[in-house]
Amino acid sequence: MKKVRESIGKYMGILVLAVAILALYVPKACMWIDMSWINYLLMLVMFGMGLTLNINDFVMVFKRPKDILIGCAAQFTIMPLLAFALGKCFGLEAGMLAGVILVGTCPGGTASNVITFLSKGDVALSVGMTSVNTILAPVLTPTITWLLLRESVKVDVGGMFWSMVQVVVIPIALGFVFNKLFGDKLKQVVSCLPIVSVVAITLILASIVSHNSDLIKKTGIVVFAVVILHNLLGFGAGFLVGKLLGLPVAQKKALAIEVGMQNSGLASSLAKTAFSSLPMATVPGALFSVWHNISGAILASFFSRIEDEQKKVAK
Repeated sequence: MKKVRESIGKYMGILVLAVAILALYVPKACMWIDMSWINYLLMLVMFGMGLTLNINDFVMVFKRPKDILIGCAAQFTIMPLLAFALGKCFGLEAGMLAGVILVGTCPGGTASNVITFLSKGDVALSVGMTSVNTILAPVLTPTITWLLLRESVKVDVGGMFWSMVQVVVIPIALGFVFNKLFGDKLKQVVSCLPIVSVVAITLILASIVSHNSDLIKKTGIVVFAVVILHNLLGFGAGFLVGKLLGLPVAQKKALAIEVGMQNSGLASSLAKTAFSSLPMATVPGALFSVWHNISGAILASFFSRIEDEQKKVAK
């Protein structure tokens, strides 16, 4: 099982790219994954995240409030503002702009924890930031999205909030309770969660891309450029913030990855709720899902070679 987990982590980018290409150019092969499944698959991923949480994770928030605060502030300022700036600079139409901004206002996904681990970054900080950002997201994601789009697009803030409570908060809370009550009996289940998460994320991606293949093909190079720049600038800005604050290398890696990688599957799901009249709003989330897994895997390979200065001295 350990070898399977390691292989999936190592080749996740290739797997995601292969599925995305299949769904885009042979959509019928993936059409069986109904779009209505997306929320349930996301709930499964969030429930799995809840199963991995324990009291110590929340104790760490109080032990390292400064680090967590930096991560939260960076997450909910850098990516939304980058999304807005890129959308305006590239002149995206209303649906695409809404989708890009929604990607920016969503929290980081569980994939960021996997990439941080592969990067030899501060995994505890990554998990802490993901957990806190995800818990704050039902309030901050709709609010920031509304603030950035209120003059151009009608945003269903209430619908978005309730959708996030159902998809994010309740499954995580249930997972946490199950872990508290049956933690010892669930160890084998928890060990399989990385595999379950990757499968669920891949199915979500296949569903979104296959059902929107025509729309994605029509968007052209512009939206691809926006998605790629959004992700890469997020990585760079996150690392720069860590550097300016003098954080250790492991924490800089975690911050860069947490900022640059988004829960883009959630963004595509929310787009259907908040922007039902704008079908193109689901596309940026789908493209981001493909790209950030590829770029994350490449970044992990690069980051894993960068050691903390103190460790170098010790050697």
